[in-house]
Formats: sequence, structure tokens, C-alpha cells
Amino acid sequence: MEIYLDNSATTRVSPAAARRALEVMTEDYGNPSSLHRRGFLAEQALTGARQQLAEILRVRREEVWFTSGGSEGNNLAVLGGALAARRRGSRVVTTAVEHESVLAPVRHLTETGFEAVLLPPAPQGTVTPEAVEEAVDDHTVLLSVMLVNSETGAVNDILSIAGAARRKNPRVLIHCDCVQGFGKLLVLPALWGVDIVTVSGHKVHAPKGIGAVWVKKGTRLQPLYYGAGQEGGLHPGTENVPGACAFAAAARELWDRREENMARFRELRDCLVKNLEKIPGACINSGADSAPYIVNFSLPGIRSEVMIHYLEDKGISVSSGSACSKGAKSHVLTAMGLPPRRIDSAIRVSFCRDNTTREVAELCRWLEQGSRELARVR
Repeated sequence: MEIYLDNSATTRVSPAAARRALEVMTEDYGNPSSLHRRGFLAEQALTGARQQLAEILRVRREEVWFTSGGSEGNNLAVLGGALAARRRGSRVVTTAVEHESVLAPVRHLTETGFEAVLLPPAPQGTVTPEAVEEAVDDHTVLLSVMLVNSETGAVNDILSIAGAARRKNPRVLIHCDCVQGFGKLLVLPALWGVDIVTVSGHKVHAPKGIGAVWVKKGTRLQPLYYGAGQEGGLHPGTENVPGACAFAAAARELWDRREENMARFRELRDCLVKNLEKIPGACINSGADSAPYIVNFSLPGIRSEVMIHYLEDKGISVSSGSACSKGAKSHVLTAMGLPPRRIDSAIRVSFCRDNTTREVAELCRWLEQGSRELARVR
């Protein structure tokens, strides 16, 4: 039996999303920019997908633009936002626990003359509004804070954080990476008072290679590359209509079952935590208020990669953190101040709606057995 518990890395495409993608690829396959009937049908399909995402985000359709995924969206927000506002200042503020697709462009900005402030997280992995308010000043052009941390599930209070930033600088551009929250938690950018939100398809049972950004009307972004002006000039090139339609179908399916799914996630998390408490030395790294579909824990003394390969031999897929880090030492847990033994042994389990308590119990059975076996061979 295969048990897949790495859904924060990517998810299996849902049947509904796959059917919608196939339908568009084989029926509405025209170029949306073409003037003939096939082009018109493709444009209609794209508009429908944009409308569905806008309804879920509770924003206007004309503010939603499709991208290739979360990393492009984050780069567009950070680089495009900071460069467009450069005349107003040169400070960008973010956190030390952001995804690399935020931290890497921030590092690039520092090479071009920007000042970067990386806020350390509180012990539970979140950043406080007070820390943001202290860091933002009159010269700050961009603030980027994620909603849900991909490694620990820590959930930031974006409404309070945005309010704190606006009190210090009403003109600061605020970006929120919602890749790990969209489809599960409420993502309400207009209510929060932010300017840009990033979401991704393959985290919500849509295909890889499709994502979206919400950009508040009137927000200026410098494009990362140029072409014929599709997607408001932010993502030029022929649109990925099958991907966009599959993304919308998958997102709608999750949204319609959101409360049911969250109840399932809480049940799975409680089952995991209860069983981990029976394993000597096991430590939970995720906070009690973290998103219930991501649980980070450590088995000190057994390196992450050793346990991951042990579990893989049993047909169980988990990770040591963000898939984009490819096994590198977790910058998130390091920033949280955890000791090296816990960082080196950290495991991330991330659920989807299809996981069961039986699968979690099987995982814990092998974790307990693996802890004994691997401890003997150290």
C-alpha cells in the first residue's frame, strides 16, 4: 500500500481537474488571442476560470492574472513591486522563514542597492505585527509575509500585520504568499488590506505549471519579461488555458468542501500527534495553532534523510521540509532557533483530503519501529 503524505510539496491531480484539462485541450484548444470561433471559445474558457478564482478570493475578475506557478508569482511580486516603487525608497521587509522564491529575489534586490530586513520568527514560527511595525519605515517600498509556512504550517495574522505596516507607511506595497493556504484556509486579500497575493495550482490538486496572482487595481508592477501583453502584461505569451481551467476546477472543488476537509485535517493531525507522543524522544516542531494539514516533528538522533529512505522502503512518502530545498538544512527551523539535533532529524508530514487515520497509524507504526532499528545501527 502506497501512503503519500507529502502534499505540501505537490498533490495528485484530481479527476475533475484532469477531465477539465482534457476537455479544454481537445475541444476549446484555440489561442485565446485568435479572432475565429476556436479562439473565442478558448477566451471564454479562460475568462470562466479567472472568474472562478476571483469568486473564491472574493475579488474582481480583472484583478486576477495567471502565471506559471507560485515561484513566478512571488518573483513578480517581490522584484516587480520593489523595482516599480524604487523612486519612493529602497527598503524591503520580509521574514527569515519565507519560501526561497521570496528570499532569493530579495537577495537579488540587495545586489542592486536595496536594503533588506529579514524579521526573525517568534518561537512558534510566526512574525508579530509589532515586529513588522518596527521594521517598516518611510523608505520601505515592499513588505512580503507568507500566510502559511510550508515547513511548519505556522499561520500568520495577515490582517493585523498589514494594518501594522499601513500605520507606519500607508504607501508600502504588501505581498502575501498564500500558496500553502489557498483552498484550505480563508484567503481574503481585499479584507486583509494587502496589494498582491500569490497562489499555485499543484498544491490544490491541479496540474503543475499554473498559478495566479491577485493584483489590487492601481498597483504598479514591473514585468519580469516582455511579449505580446497577455495577462495584463505580467505574464506574456500564449495562455495556458487547460492549466487555468483545471486550476479553477480543482480550487472550486476544494473550496466547496473546505469545512469538511479542515475537519479531516484536524482529525489526522490529532491522530499523528497522539501516536508521536508514544515514541521516545519525539518532538513536535509545529505550533499548536499551526495549519492542521502540516505537521513538522523531529526524532533526535536519526537524520531526516535516513528516516525518509527507511519509510520510502515501506511505501510511505514524507519529506524533511520544502521540496525546493532538496534536502538542505532547514532555514525555517534554524530561524526558529531549534537545536541542530532537532533540525537534522526533522520530518514534515502534510495531508490532503484523501488521507486517512489508518494511513497515519501505519506511518507511526513504522516511525516507532524505525526509531528502534535505526538507533541500533548509528
